[in-house]
Amino acid sequence: MMRETRYIKAINEALSEEMARDENVFVVGEDVGGAGGAFSATRDLLARFGPRRVRDTPISEAAIVGIATGAALRGLRPVAEIMFADFLTLAMDQIVNQLAKARYMFGGMYTMPVVIRAPCGAGLHAGPQHSQSLEAWFAHVPGLKVVMPATPHDVKGLLKSAIRDDNPVLFLENKALYAMKGEIPDGEYLVPIGKAEVKRPGKDVTVVATSRMVHESLEAARILAASGIDVEVLDLRTITPLDREAILQSVARTGRLVVAHEAVKAFGVGAEIVAMVCEERPALLRAPPARVGAPFVPVPFAQEKLYLPAAADVVRAVQGVVSA
Repeated sequence: MMRETRYIKAINEALSEEMARDENVFVVGEDVGGAGGAFSATRDLLARFGPRRVRDTPISEAAIVGIATGAALRGLRPVAEIMFADFLTLAMDQIVNQLAKARYMFGGMYTMPVVIRAPCGAGLHAGPQHSQSLEAWFAHVPGLKVVMPATPHDVKGLLKSAIRDDNPVLFLENKALYAMKGEIPDGEYLVPIGKAEVKRPGKDVTVVATSRMVHESLEAARILAASGIDVEVLDLRTITPLDREAILQSVARTGRLVVAHEAVKAFGVGAEIVAMVCEERPALLRAPPARVGAPFVPVPFAQEKLYLPAAADVVRAVQGVVSA
């Protein structure tokens, strides 16, 4: 049986279920207790599990990630909430130099089951220091897994998988999706990390998309269908590990590739995907690939619609590769 719920509620359900399943799972971060988190992701967890397992912290992202790293080394499974993904910059040493490398440096003697949840992306007029998409930074760091779910179904299943993973997972949730509704199963389910999903099959062009841009790409596919262009939309779901096989299989079906993400186009995940296809299977491409992303400027406060990539940008990119 399926039921409808909101994206943010699906996150809350995943946390609650995993905390009930495993007493080693705990939540740590600013305002995660009585306030229920900045966006209500941890609502009611304090009442259910108590202050030992729902830990409010001072305003120090380095301390939050440091606590999580140390706790994981001692056998616990922390889920750290960073209020905005932009504030991950304040914990870069802990994330990049400690968390990502500890398991490798100790020769696998320890596991590092840390999940860092962080709301990312624009769309709420929160300004340039609260609206960034920084996934490419962290995908560049060996030892980290980077996940970007686009639907309520995927955010719940992937968060549960992330909490059970013995490696550190950066779990990026686009704030513009929090109110989105979607169907999820009534019972227990997991979505595997590292597996992309075809959200819409098609035969003319592959659009590989992440997070909010999955929905913009699906809207673009609907628009393009009216002119006879059949678009396949592949939701990457996980940035790293990258599902190279799914990307190559889709491009083999369509012969054309567009990559769409909200982050700035320059030096982004899209460039890595295009390079991978061109290096490994260039003969699959019947036209040069294209990328859709934001311009190389800080996220504006007032004119976000002019900044954010949207369905119209995907439509233009697809039309370009089809006519090439």
